[in-house]
Amino acid sequence: MEVGVLPVELWQLIFSYLHLPDLGRCSLVCRAWSELVLSLDRTRWRQLCLGCLQHRHPNWPNRPGVEPPSWREVFKQHYLASKTWSKTTQDLDSSNCLSLFRRRKGWRRLCVGVGGEFGSLRAALAAASPYDRLVLLPGVHEEQSEVLLKVPVEVVGQGKLGDVALLASIDQHCPTARLSNVVFMPARFTSLLYKTTSGYVQFDNCNFESGQLQIHAPGTCQVKFCTFSQSSIHLRSMALCILEHCEFTGSENASVTVEGCPSSDRNWACKHLAVLAKSCTASLWEPDPAGCPVAKWDGWRESLLRPVRTCEIVVGEERRGFLSAMGAQALVGSAQEDTEFGENLRTAKEEEEYPALDSNSSDSDLRSDDEEDAQVAYKVPCQAHSPSHTLADVMDSKLQSNRLHALQRDLKLKSLQQELQQDKEAQSLANSLQGCIIRQCLFRDGKGGIFIYSRGQAKVEGSIFRDLTYAVRCIQNSKVIMLRNDIHHCKASGIFLRLLAGGLIADNNIHSNCEAGVDIRKGANPLVLCNKIHSGLRSGIVVAGNGKGIIRSNQICGNKEAGIYILYNGNPAVSGNHIFQGLAAGIAVNENGRGQITGNIICENQWGGADIRHGGDPVLRNNLISCGYSDGVVVGERGKGLIEGNVIYGNKGCGVWMMSSSLPHLINNQISHNSIYGVAVFCHKDNAGDYPPGQGGSESFQEEQEGTGGENDADSEEEYPAARRPISVALVELNSINHNGAAGLHVKSSEVLNIIANVIHANGDGGVAVLQSSQLTRIANNSISCNSRGGVLVEADCQVELRGNGIYENSSHGIVSKGEGIIAENDIIGNHRCGLQLLQAADMKVTKNRIQSFRDYGIALFDEAKGLVQENLIFQGRSKKSILRPILNAEDCIIQNNMLLTFKKRFDMECMLINPPARPHLEGGAPVSCTAAAGQRVSSITTRVDGGCHNHGSIFCTIL
Repeated sequence: MEVGVLPVELWQLIFSYLHLPDLGRCSLVCRAWSELVLSLDRTRWRQLCLGCLQHRHPNWPNRPGVEPPSWREVFKQHYLASKTWSKTTQDLDSSNCLSLFRRRKGWRRLCVGVGGEFGSLRAALAAASPYDRLVLLPGVHEEQSEVLLKVPVEVVGQGKLGDVALLASIDQHCPTARLSNVVFMPARFTSLLYKTTSGYVQFDNCNFESGQLQIHAPGTCQVKFCTFSQSSIHLRSMALCILEHCEFTGSENASVTVEGCPSSDRNWACKHLAVLAKSCTASLWEPDPAGCPVAKWDGWRESLLRPVRTCEIVVGEERRGFLSAMGAQALVGSAQEDTEFGENLRTAKEEEEYPALDSNSSDSDLRSDDEEDAQVAYKVPCQAHSPSHTLADVMDSKLQSNRLHALQRDLKLKSLQQELQQDKEAQSLANSLQGCIIRQCLFRDGKGGIFIYSRGQAKVEGSIFRDLTYAVRCIQNSKVIMLRNDIHHCKASGIFLRLLAGGLIADNNIHSNCEAGVDIRKGANPLVLCNKIHSGLRSGIVVAGNGKGIIRSNQICGNKEAGIYILYNGNPAVSGNHIFQGLAAGIAVNENGRGQITGNIICENQWGGADIRHGGDPVLRNNLISCGYSDGVVVGERGKGLIEGNVIYGNKGCGVWMMSSSLPHLINNQISHNSIYGVAVFCHKDNAGDYPPGQGGSESFQEEQEGTGGENDADSEEEYPAARRPISVALVELNSINHNGAAGLHVKSSEVLNIIANVIHANGDGGVAVLQSSQLTRIANNSISCNSRGGVLVEADCQVELRGNGIYENSSHGIVSKGEGIIAENDIIGNHRCGLQLLQAADMKVTKNRIQSFRDYGIALFDEAKGLVQENLIFQGRSKKSILRPILNAEDCIIQNNMLLTFKKRFDMECMLINPPARPHLEGGAPVSCTAAAGQRVSSITTRVDGGCHNHGSIFCTIL
């Protein structure tokens, strides 16, 4: 009998004929034989497992074609679970030796049916002793009245499933029972198939047709490998119960109903069920890449993690990639923090010879050497405010590589394991074992999957919900934990939570539903983590009617309407999500919706990356909003919100599109390489038909409208950060607006607008264009430089105040105004045409500006322009042109006390712009020596614009 006497293959063949008891005995002979028994996993153990009539394929019903890792382990778990019902005697842990003298449970085998000992189940139960096995012979067994189960018994159908049908209503009054291999059908007098209010019942490999099971606490149950056809199970106040590997089809209501808070009165079986729940770690379902619609989007996320993700955006006539276009501008903010880069930058500044500007004027090739020197001279002050085109040439390649790698790391979605490690609340929910545990079940072709209400609690793992009206409905302070489920093709929402419901929705694949993938309303407050929510016919996630929730690290893509839709005082925390390739907006905030929207990647959506209107008032902070097919951020009629620290890049429309009736606070954003305007403000009204898909009024939210508490709701206010200051005027402040296809800032406004301390640089048209402004537009302390046309354009009938701006090196005039207002204390230096030009019926007060134009007039007045021009400092170039004044309306245009200066050397120009320093002036900034002025201004403006983001810890703001 030595193993070495015969080949191993022959031993395995011999062992494959042994029955289960013999295999167990052989495994105890020696280690070699034990290993031989274990080696039969794919042969004999598989035969034993599949040949057991009490169980089905271990991956039924979701993946019956996939084999488990170990057939022997599956058989062991099945065997242990089938014996749970008989473990009613408490273990005597303190005196284990007494177990040797414990009376073993003896049982008899009683046959019921034609040819058996008893003609009916009722008769057999009357004669049964505890733990007897009642074998139902093939055929139909019908009881005319309710059957009471008073002693613990095991009821088993003989033959294959379907050979034995039981038409009865059973009421259990004993502590335990087990039923297996039986088809349950309702009796004529009731649809109730089985009921227990105190005991434990175990169903294995049964079918339930057109009836209902009721399990009430302290009773409990374990249901495995069962089919519910037009049937349901109602669980009330369950402390712990388990439903595994079951199929629910054709339900007229919810297939599983969980009601009531888990009972503190625990059944004897609860501790055994807890052990099973922990030991039988479900081999949770994962979507098949070949058959799962989300697979086509997985490559999108992977592409973000490659060295370069190309997103071609046309700026003018030049195509720029996602990273190539970022090179000069995006890394400026963090450059000040890197010592090595700072040293390289200072060295470069000391050694660099500034090249002469290209000019569109006809005499650009006829300049003398003296003119070249003068051009260099006026570049010193304005260079501080337009650093990108020179910084790009001295960028350290090693630093750039490090920044890109850091950006790639931040773009990667967190896994569920990473989220659970950081979030103790989510970890506690994921590990909880309370209420109803539903694992690897299939819910299909019915009205509802699971309904949880009145403080009920359920945990759903690895299950499939398809072709239902809804998958999960959780209301009334109930709690649901959903892990790694597949929810698709529901006629309404996939997961619906309301009335203070909560829980954890994590790592699910939710797709192709007719309504929202996840619907959160009326005070519901779940954790929604690491899900794939895609291909929906409406929105991905809806938060309405004072709904809250934490929505984090989800992949939301390809939905027909908004990826996340917040309205009617919905106030979730939305962070770390990838929201892309939607057919409408990435995130829509409407009808007084709010929310904290931070650190998300919102890319390639058909409509606005973020769409805010009709009282929407979110905090939109530190997001990357890029490569959209429309505008980056849309603030529509009556929209509000704090829009801070975002990177709005490469969108085919505007970077930010605002209505003048809105009231946003746009601060500290990087708005660049968008195909049209950087920021556009319009005054026309929204029409009912203007809504993009998903933003309109077609969806029914009537109950949310009636139940909203208004803007002064006490519960909702606590979510707002204390540092947010209220504003009464739309405010565009501290933004970097550069390299956009048209004007940096385009204004057609009917309301007051403040444009403060922005860097508006290198845009494809002018810097700021005010085409309509019936009320005052205040433009103060901005740096407006190197734009393809003029710095500032003010059309007729517009009211503006330009104060404290630095307007440098623009390709046309510095300022052109046809309107009225004030131009005071600006530096208008180095522009290719006139410094300041007043046309038509302009009526401006021009005071205390420093103005220089090398080839043209410092100030030119045409047509019927009038106003006051006084106390300006005008630097004359070689052309000796200073002020052009019309003769016809000289009495309407007062020009007095202006100072004209001629400079010849670079040193003269530098010193003239020291006191005060070159504008815009920075808060807390102090004048410096003229040799250090340029470097100080570069550092200061970067700190002013970008510094506000660093405290929030976003890697985007750190890099950009």
